Amino acid sequence: MTFSIHGLPVARGIAIGRAVLVASSRVDVAHYFIEASEVAVEIDRVRLGRNAVVDEIHRLQTSIAHMGPKEAPHELTALLDVHLMLLNDTDLASGVKHWITDRLYNAEWALTTQLEVIARQFDEMEDEYLRERKSDLEQITEKVLRAMKGVASPITQPINRSQRKKSQQDLLLDDTVDVPLILIAHDLSPSDMLQFKQSVFAGFITDVGGKTSHTAIVARSLDIPAVVGARLSSQLVRQDDWVIIDGDAGVVVVDPSPIILAEYGFKQRQGELERGRLSRLLHTPAVTLDGQKIELLANIEMPEDAISAVNAGAVGVGLFRSEFLFMGRQGKLPNEEEQYQAYKRAIEGMQGLPVTIRTVDVGADKPLDKAMQDDAHLNPALGLRAIRWSLADPAMFLTQLRAILRAAAHGQANLLIPMLVHASEIRQTMSLLDHARVQLDNRGVAYGPLKVGAMIEIPAAALTLKVFLKYFDFLSIGTNDLIQYTLAIDRADESVAHLYDPLHPAVLRLVASTIAEGHAQGKHVSVCGEMAGDITLTRLLLGMGLRSFSMHPAQILTVKQEILRSDTAKLAVWAEEVLGDEEPGLRITRH
Repeated sequence: MTFSIHGLPVARGIAIGRAVLVASSRVDVAHYFIEASEVAVEIDRVRLGRNAVVDEIHRLQTSIAHMGPKEAPHELTALLDVHLMLLNDTDLASGVKHWITDRLYNAEWALTTQLEVIARQFDEMEDEYLRERKSDLEQITEKVLRAMKGVASPITQPINRSQRKKSQQDLLLDDTVDVPLILIAHDLSPSDMLQFKQSVFAGFITDVGGKTSHTAIVARSLDIPAVVGARLSSQLVRQDDWVIIDGDAGVVVVDPSPIILAEYGFKQRQGELERGRLSRLLHTPAVTLDGQKIELLANIEMPEDAISAVNAGAVGVGLFRSEFLFMGRQGKLPNEEEQYQAYKRAIEGMQGLPVTIRTVDVGADKPLDKAMQDDAHLNPALGLRAIRWSLADPAMFLTQLRAILRAAAHGQANLLIPMLVHASEIRQTMSLLDHARVQLDNRGVAYGPLKVGAMIEIPAAALTLKVFLKYFDFLSIGTNDLIQYTLAIDRADESVAHLYDPLHPAVLRLVASTIAEGHAQGKHVSVCGEMAGDITLTRLLLGMGLRSFSMHPAQILTVKQEILRSDTAKLAVWAEEVLGDEEPGLRITRH
């Protein structure tokens, strides 16, 4: 039966494919296709992992037999019996074999897929005791996965998406292993998202998240359709269901009829044609109708993204989010050499164009691994994050500063400091930067010049801008956090997502005053938040005087198209009217 789920549109486009449900705790399981010749090997890997867990349980049972009732209560014995029963379940074994043989999933993926299928059956049981056995099933699956880590596996190869792409007619008439796949999860962390840079997934859906949660931001950087905040999607959608993601409307269609499939297939092709038309603007300078040159920069997460930035026509990187180098490392921070090599690759990848590296910004919706988190912070968005975290750990911060300074010897590099608010923080940061230079001098290590800028993302910073302009070479407005802190809204919380409003008068006035004050002092000002890539706001920002936009590479050409159609002289008058309106959103809609 066809039904739809509504969420928040965060990455444009249409994706059509089979649902792959992944529990958040198991997102780090590799997902890749195997060759038909590897089926027997993969089945054997699961069998060996299962046998290892069975042997472990047998050993426990033997040791328990020699213990007294206090050391080994009856409940423990019964639990081990349940785990053995589940491990010997024919549905589990045959299901895993099906996913490997028929769908050509790798062993780990097949095991977790079948877990989701059986777990759904447990959820539907009326008996409470049987329903609760779902947790036992999850435990034994985790044990088998851990056991399999010691078994040799094929090297994960990136999927060549062009080779796997199917036409809409193929999707309607055929159902093979080549159909696109849609990832569905309760939530995805930023480190989880890194896996999808070279993944088999054509789009994804999450139960939670907001338009500017980091999951949404990375989705846009991947340029794949995505819907977040879809509430119960991971419970309503079943493993292997046909799913359509309408990333423009924020709608998920489950089990679509042939007519609906055909309609969305047409929309999908129209989107591809529009992207083809936009590609003609690649080498066109971003100049307005009245001759204003506009700088279009890229936001990137990893050094390898520099290639995408150049290919998209970016004239530099306005924001390199260095925190992604710190994630997914099981609690181990990257050392100076690792960071230096990463920053160097990004700078060299930009082929002489400038790269602005933001110092590590973790906390709130960008936590590090659980091993490095402190659950004592009730509200991480207001706690020890960004520059506060860096200043609290000078050794870690100096390591990053030295790495960035060294990389600056290989090309144009800028340093960007996030979440500054106090003059004392500014002075402390500058002192540590000077100290990093002294350390490199003492070691006789070469380093390059750096322009240093500040993120304006806290209202207090925007309201005391003259202090910042005294110390910094440039400013970058981080609108995501500026909106969050101005309106007191958690941008990752879908329950208040409707209140997250970039067009709130207070937000617009802070952005406009920052641009005006920066220009008055002769300092370069850019916007690197999500507002920069939102084409509904391009004309307003131009009217406010913004001449530097930094966004995901996938958004550059659509923004450029708006710029080419704009007259900043006329827009300046209109922008003044918008800033004086108590409901700017209505005026923007009518314009």
